[in-house]
Amino acid sequence: MTDGMLKLRCVSLCVAAALIAPVMAAERKPNFLILIADDQRWDALGVVQREMGERARFPWFRSPNMDRLAAEGVRFRNAFVTSPLCSPSRATFLTGRYNHLNGVANNGTPFPTNSVTYATLLRAAGYKTGYIGKWHMDAQRGPRPGFDYSASFIGQGRYFDCPFEINGQTKPTKGWVDDVATDFALQFMRENRERPFLLTLGFKAPHGPRGPEHLPERLRNLYAGETIRPVPNLTVPAIYRSGNGAEPNSGAAEGASGRAVTRPGHLDYLRQLTGLDENLGRLLKALDELALATNTVVIYTSDNGFFLGEHGLGDKRALYEESIRIPMLVRYPKLAAGGTVRDELVLNLDLAPTVLELAGLAIPSEMQGRSWAPLLRGRRVPWRSSFLAQYFFERNNRGTPMTVGVRTTTAKLITYPGHEEWTELFDLVNDPYETRNLARDPAHKELLHQLRAELEAQMKATDYRVPEYAHQPDDAPSSGTRPEKKRKQVALDSE
Repeated sequence: MTDGMLKLRCVSLCVAAALIAPVMAAERKPNFLILIADDQRWDALGVVQREMGERARFPWFRSPNMDRLAAEGVRFRNAFVTSPLCSPSRATFLTGRYNHLNGVANNGTPFPTNSVTYATLLRAAGYKTGYIGKWHMDAQRGPRPGFDYSASFIGQGRYFDCPFEINGQTKPTKGWVDDVATDFALQFMRENRERPFLLTLGFKAPHGPRGPEHLPERLRNLYAGETIRPVPNLTVPAIYRSGNGAEPNSGAAEGASGRAVTRPGHLDYLRQLTGLDENLGRLLKALDELALATNTVVIYTSDNGFFLGEHGLGDKRALYEESIRIPMLVRYPKLAAGGTVRDELVLNLDLAPTVLELAGLAIPSEMQGRSWAPLLRGRRVPWRSSFLAQYFFERNNRGTPMTVGVRTTTAKLITYPGHEEWTELFDLVNDPYETRNLARDPAHKELLHQLRAELEAQMKATDYRVPEYAHQPDDAPSSGTRPEKKRKQVALDSE
């Protein structure tokens, strides 16, 4: 080979390398940072409160970092869970499957360790996977299934000085639990910045218990003197309550008087969320400092919503909007334009398929959700117009009976097996607060027929059944009975 040919070959190789290098850099798989709050309702975002205007219940609430995610990514305004309860919803996030199929139907069941999840599939594809913070699958101990690394606590843990299990080994910690969990998350990101990683972080906030002793000093006087505005459904108790009457001290009586319904616990709920927002800000700052923001998919959501007196309730579980509707923010600069708002019905069921598609992996046929990838790209594609919602009876919480329902883009049907008289039908366009039950209104007979047919179709399509691992409702409350207040409170605090 002549000197000229050698020089030409060297030039060619250099050109090829120059062309291939950026392609290889662009082909690095995205990182994933999945953040799950506990009991955050869909409207507990500053950006949503401002958007609601006069309908906002707490327009003074501040969440600058959640708002930043919304401004830099996609905000799904109609995001829902298929079962509004902690463990079942978390299992659905992980598996992309309904709770009658994924092994978890209540808060007292450990997550099956042989489950196929987005974590197991990403780990098999070479991702470094980590789980930090609240897991809450009964009192399940040990390394979190599907994750290489875990720094998590048992059950509900506690807000201060909570022991964490580091890969199954107990370690004491100091400080507010979500500050501590965020410290672990920052360490994980720094240690794995050079390779694709998946990190799921479960916050404890804004779950109970409430009170200043459960808040860091910096949050205890926040929002002092503020009031929460009343809404129409404070005076419309859940249909399954005794004699259609609200639970004592639910706030319904205050709502009936037209006065703002504000309790210390309500303000503490929002204070806890502000503390969570501060930690979200720490995570976003770290992504910037580590030069990872552009190639990291950040997903912020919650395991279910929460009632602040609506329908006389102060928990979740029921299939009313405040319980099943959640925040859903997704930032991925490489794919999604900032400040985008989408109104499609998206579900916790969809998170696993979305993560897998964005990672370039196949979505198992057993997963029942849909990837949001086309929505993130700004496309208009055929999308679901309804979904099945469910809550399975729990022996340790007799306050809410078993329910199964269907929500469409405009209406909702809620049925209570064994209690036909409790069936509820709502026109969500004209009655967004679900104050008027149309199930026995002759003028809405056709709507009732349509939603019953849709519910049957959804149950068939999802292979619905009451699974063996669910608590059986043989001793469910009958009409005219009310759970004892003491037992109800224990359930609220522990679940």
